[in-house]
Amino acid sequence: MNARIALVLLVLLAVLGGGALLVHQREGAQQPADSALLGRPLLQGLQAAAVAKIALSAPSGKLTVESKGGGWTVDERAGFPADFDKVRDFVVKAIGLRIAQSEAIGEADRARFKLDSQATRVEFADRAGKPLATLLVGEKYFKREPADRARAIGDGRYVMLPGDDTRVYLIADPLTQASTRAADWVSTAGFSAEKVASLEVRPAGGGGWKIERAGDNADWKLAGAAPSEKLEVTNANSAAYSLSEVGLADVAPPGVTPAQAGLDQPTVVRARTFDGLEYTLRVGKLQGENYYATVEVSGEPKAEGKDAGKRQPALAERVAREKALAGYVLLIPKSRLDDVLRTRADLLQKKPQKKASR
Repeated sequence: MNARIALVLLVLLAVLGGGALLVHQREGAQQPADSALLGRPLLQGLQAAAVAKIALSAPSGKLTVESKGGGWTVDERAGFPADFDKVRDFVVKAIGLRIAQSEAIGEADRARFKLDSQATRVEFADRAGKPLATLLVGEKYFKREPADRARAIGDGRYVMLPGDDTRVYLIADPLTQASTRAADWVSTAGFSAEKVASLEVRPAGGGGWKIERAGDNADWKLAGAAPSEKLEVTNANSAAYSLSEVGLADVAPPGVTPAQAGLDQPTVVRARTFDGLEYTLRVGKLQGENYYATVEVSGEPKAEGKDAGKRQPALAERVAREKALAGYVLLIPKSRLDDVLRTRADLLQKKPQKKASR
């Protein structure tokens, strides 16, 4: 190889090397400056054991859940129990949030992402009220535009951290629990009148009915039935069984008056069980798809039947929780009370219609 060929090869290598370096530098310049943030925890340092209070505020209102007396309660519902599973899952989810995308934004973008006055502010605090972490929750993120954005859950959420209103973060979770609706937080565990022995319904306007039976497997009898009246057993069964596992839709705020809830002239439902309990349910007005109602439980539970020994501890625990519902105005789904709010005529067998004579 002569000197001229060697020189040409050296020049080519230098050009190729410089070109490769230039490409590498350009690729590096095209990467976002905050790429190192991707995958990092959003709320660094937040620990589940330290969280004792969650305060949420939005244009629609405020809501606070906090740990009190060994359980979680909702302040705006006069300390009504919160759903522990929902609280726990929300805290765990918040700790696990990681940055999927990060971008610099301006004032117009904050409005577009609903991270201005439209945002939901979520604050985590300890038992002393010391702030642990704060998050601003904005617009939902969709991989594909849904038919109805308001109803669609979303594939993620745009969020912002306080103290820096120039940067938006995208997280791969819709954070549906970041809500100030009490119905999204209160415990929906209601009451369960099991093994009903007698059931009486008295509307405010008069009338009503009462059914009773001698044993758990005995036939129902309609009190005061005329000889021509025959009880429809399936309707009686559905009325009695509808009072088992009655869940709640929500709890009314403390300011609701008896007149507003229709509880000044309620329909009174009384159910006596073979376990020695009596449930008194007062049903008021409909609020959307839910009835305003109150429930009182009296008597000392004593499980009956072959499985009494096994049922007694769980029964005593359940009844203690049910008795604590007294004093609250509850919202019970209409569908759960439709069968028990039947009229007397609805409980009777329908008389066959006579065929018209030709």
